[in-house]
Amino acid sequence: MDDKLKKFKDEYEHPPIPDELSSVVNKTIAARRRKNKSLSWLASVTAACILLIAGVNTSPAFAQAMSDVPVLGNLFKVVTVRDYAERDEQTEIHMETPGIVNLGDEELEQALNSKYLTENKQLYETFKDEVAALKEGGGHLGLDSGYEVVTDNEQLLTLRRYVVEFAGGSAESRQYDTIDKVNHIVITLPSLFKDESYISAISDHIKQQMREQMSANPDKIYWVEQPDAQPEMPEDQFKSITMEQSFYINPEGKLVISFNEYDVAPGYMGVVEFTIPTEAIADLLVSHEYIK
Repeated sequence: MDDKLKKFKDEYEHPPIPDELSSVVNKTIAARRRKNKSLSWLASVTAACILLIAGVNTSPAFAQAMSDVPVLGNLFKVVTVRDYAERDEQTEIHMETPGIVNLGDEELEQALNSKYLTENKQLYETFKDEVAALKEGGGHLGLDSGYEVVTDNEQLLTLRRYVVEFAGGSAESRQYDTIDKVNHIVITLPSLFKDESYISAISDHIKQQMREQMSANPDKIYWVEQPDAQPEMPEDQFKSITMEQSFYINPEGKLVISFNEYDVAPGYMGVVEFTIPTEAIADLLVSHEYIK
């Protein structure tokens, strides 16, 4: 992958954690425990997954956007708080920043909105640094970021945020937030399972799917070990998902594991996803409240 694209990808996937995180985490955990002791196992991981700055400063344009968009669910809304575009002979950028309103939990709502604003601000600043270097060396650089609602039902909303960078080639990165609209919780992958055994169980099933897909279609390539075959790039082989692997819950209530471009396959494969059959992980789940 181009070094510039890799830098963009790392900035997007691993934004620095702000100093204010600890106080937000502690307040969120305490609030969840007071609200519903039966959901305490979800509360602790909810706080841990929110990498944010407390307190978002909204503008009149933000307030106007909140009043104009359609309603998702009952009062819950997803809005575009910033829509920025810029283009010249060497560079092109388009960025849409989402915002959440009427969640019913002001602290969590502000935390999520601060995260979205902060991450897109960092992404823009990184892009401008690369543009400055580009002016001297020539070439073309582009950035497109936005969001989509993947799942929206009575209980869950999954927001997909994507970034596509162009610098000779292209690379796409995605992040997901799956929100329990009823209990005001951001669901993390560890929160769905009893213990860490889900990591190996899901990883093994993904490897099986990769091999089956390659066997059925020679145009598909995954970097996974093949039985009785000499690996071409052993250092790049997929071995395991991470504890906080990118995921979402689809409208059918199935767990979907997502990999960014170049993570487990050549770039031409794009972003790849694997739907995990519920029966393969049923015994590992804390409950079937989310995964059906």
